[in-house]
Amino acid sequence: MRFNAARGVKDILPPETEIWQYVEYVARDLFGNYGFNEIRIPIFENTPLFVRTIGDTTDIVEKEMYTFLDKKGRSLTLRPEGTAGVVRAYLENNLYARERVSKFYYVGPMFRYERPQAGRLRQFHQIGAEIIGTDSPLGDVEIIIASMDFFNSLGLRGLTLYLNNLGCRKCRPSFKNALKKYLETNKSKLCDDCKRRVDKNPLRVLDCKIDSKKLKDIPVIGDFLCGVCSERFGRVEEMLKLLKVDYTIDPHIVRGLDYYTGTVFEVKTEALGAQDAVAAGGRYDNLVSDLGGPEDIGAVGFSLGTERLIMVIKTQGLKIPSANKTDVYIATLGEKAKDTALEVLFSLRRNGLSVETGYDKKSLKAQLRQADKSGARYALIIGDDEIEKGVFILRNMKDATQTEVKSGDIIEIILKRIE
Repeated sequence: MRFNAARGVKDILPPETEIWQYVEYVARDLFGNYGFNEIRIPIFENTPLFVRTIGDTTDIVEKEMYTFLDKKGRSLTLRPEGTAGVVRAYLENNLYARERVSKFYYVGPMFRYERPQAGRLRQFHQIGAEIIGTDSPLGDVEIIIASMDFFNSLGLRGLTLYLNNLGCRKCRPSFKNALKKYLETNKSKLCDDCKRRVDKNPLRVLDCKIDSKKLKDIPVIGDFLCGVCSERFGRVEEMLKLLKVDYTIDPHIVRGLDYYTGTVFEVKTEALGAQDAVAAGGRYDNLVSDLGGPEDIGAVGFSLGTERLIMVIKTQGLKIPSANKTDVYIATLGEKAKDTALEVLFSLRRNGLSVETGYDKKSLKAQLRQADKSGARYALIIGDDEIEKGVFILRNMKDATQTEVKSGDIIEIILKRIE
């Protein structure tokens, strides 16, 4: 019986895996320079964690979570996003007692049940970063700049940064009341989901793909910010201007998760059409205390979808350096040559080189074609006749020149040439 992959998941095969490896390498390198450390959180968590943090009226919780009962009847959920698990790990392991500010990044798969389409799968991948332990505006700026620097390191073009401020627990209620009154007046224009959300969580209407653009003269949070929130956001803008980072204020950004407060942002590109966001994030100062931690621990973070990012890389035709370059391809002629080649093969590999050889009996011409296909810089030709003479033939694959090299010196000579 032949099996196919489940709907909404995708095999990632060579040579595309080289793009993934490079993207993840650049992420790890950049986050390391920013002082972030990698955290690896579980693939699944107890379901209440996501309901509490993401919000029970969000699309993720209402429609998209992969939730199941284990053999003891406990409700578990495959992680639909990374922040909740990071904060849970931060609190469970008492990391706040070790260091006031913790900086993490993560790379890995997430899971949401939604209609599969280009750049949106049921198993998808995210790269994200979190700063936990400060409410300083510098944290907001550091996260924003880290995301933009990451894209710039990959060579992405045509990106636009959008900002908004969602206020705090003091100023948001007045905005929610004004928004609720407006939505009740315009309830007939809303989709069925949003009609229900008007009473439960009116901010979710702003995040609705159906209704968000057809409501005019809707109240904006900027008109309701308290003095503290206005001052904080003003400082974020000052620092971005100082660093010559262009941005646009978008008062309708609310993000799809209920835990956001204060600064929120999205990075968009025209390369994806309607799915234009490649990264998003913001501040979530209440999440740590909501999960049982100290009340004065602020936090900010962002995440990006790797599938969407790779779509942009392909659309823009960006060149990604290959991570799997072959240094030497060993070609053999004769039975004695195979044993000798075996020793040389593993000696070179143990000296840090990428070395390949053929598995089947093929002509020298066919083996050299394979060497060329592998992208090898050199082909090492080992034949029974050459072994008798105590020499090997080293062929430069770029200009096709060949030299005889003493067999006892071959490791040292190749290592010098490939330095």
